[in-house]
Amino acid sequence: MATTLGPLGGLRVIELGSFIAGPFAGQLLGDYGAEVVKIEAPGSGDSMRRWGITVEGESLWWPSIARNKKSVAIDLRQPEGRELIRKLVAEADIVLENFRPGTLAKWGLDYPALSAINPKIILVHVSGFGQDGPRATDAGFGSVGEAMGGIRHTTGNPELPPTRTGISLGDSLAALFAVIGTLAAVHERSVSGRGQEVDVAIYEAVAALMESTMADHEIGGVTRGRTGSVLPRVAPSNVYPTSDGAEVLIAANADNVFRRLCTAMGRTELADDPRFAEHGPRGENMAEIDALISEWTATMTSDLLLKTMEDNGVPAGRIYTAPDMLADPHYAARNMVVRLVNQFGVAVPATGVVPKFSRSRPETPVPGPGLGEHTREILAELAGIDDSRWADLQSAGVATGVE
Repeated sequence: MATTLGPLGGLRVIELGSFIAGPFAGQLLGDYGAEVVKIEAPGSGDSMRRWGITVEGESLWWPSIARNKKSVAIDLRQPEGRELIRKLVAEADIVLENFRPGTLAKWGLDYPALSAINPKIILVHVSGFGQDGPRATDAGFGSVGEAMGGIRHTTGNPELPPTRTGISLGDSLAALFAVIGTLAAVHERSVSGRGQEVDVAIYEAVAALMESTMADHEIGGVTRGRTGSVLPRVAPSNVYPTSDGAEVLIAANADNVFRRLCTAMGRTELADDPRFAEHGPRGENMAEIDALISEWTATMTSDLLLKTMEDNGVPAGRIYTAPDMLADPHYAARNMVVRLVNQFGVAVPATGVVPKFSRSRPETPVPGPGLGEHTREILAELAGIDDSRWADLQSAGVATGVE
């Protein structure tokens, strides 16, 4: 097979499933150089093709979440379609799926079946609740995972109901853990020579980020909840006003950084005030210190405030919106805005590859493909489908492609 630039060049991934959690993991693996063969239902394809804001009926998210992927349209509901998947698995390294647990077994595509075909195959599952346990077969979306994982309870204003972050955080976290698990399994395979299953539950991916909340409750007697824009007893670290109406986050909660902030404010006495001099007392008096800082920042423009923070070595940044990201010179310098030209000729901006690699740098991302754009190519290369068999598959609706 042809390899690509990037540290995962030479690995082949068969992506099954749709929406975000599985496909975002596939996007990342493709970003790092893996060949990602995306299996889609003929006729409809992945729902992400039509998700959110669209142009000419195609989602503005699709060029990014499907970038670097090859679209193969196969009907998994038909036995012949599932047989094609088995042929592809024989030539693959990884299968990535996010169906409800039990679906692959019903289709004869579970790990025992796939590993019998290819003992080195790594089967990565992403689901709401994992592959076992009392809720394994329940439907699970990212929002439910965020609720059960604990992050909804700690997000938002304490006087209001729990809120979400404004993005599909649970799905994205599960995708990140799916990639981490995949890489760990690939490494282990290099030692054992065998594949294995990787089981990612969305609620667990969220819970893994919840720091010491369980210990705080069980041992410390504190159940952490919503605290708005601050963390309890961590100060100063908040969003502060400016004279031009912008919002600037200043993070000066370390003792030495707080001292530098006091110098910048012309209030060096605050650094020696017993209420603020150390982390503990400063946290207990966070409302008071935040009020003093806000009074000072409100007299300055955001540009002047940020320059003052930079000159004094205090971490700070403006609260960014999409226009800020698109215009920021640091984003540009680090190639964090790439423009993917979709099938309608629209240059769709998307985030660049994270992280950066010093040597095995991935190629510029290729925008998401048309439905079935690579079906004929992949089935010929990996499954040995000749022209006669291809015509039969098309006429039966088992597989479709773009001629």
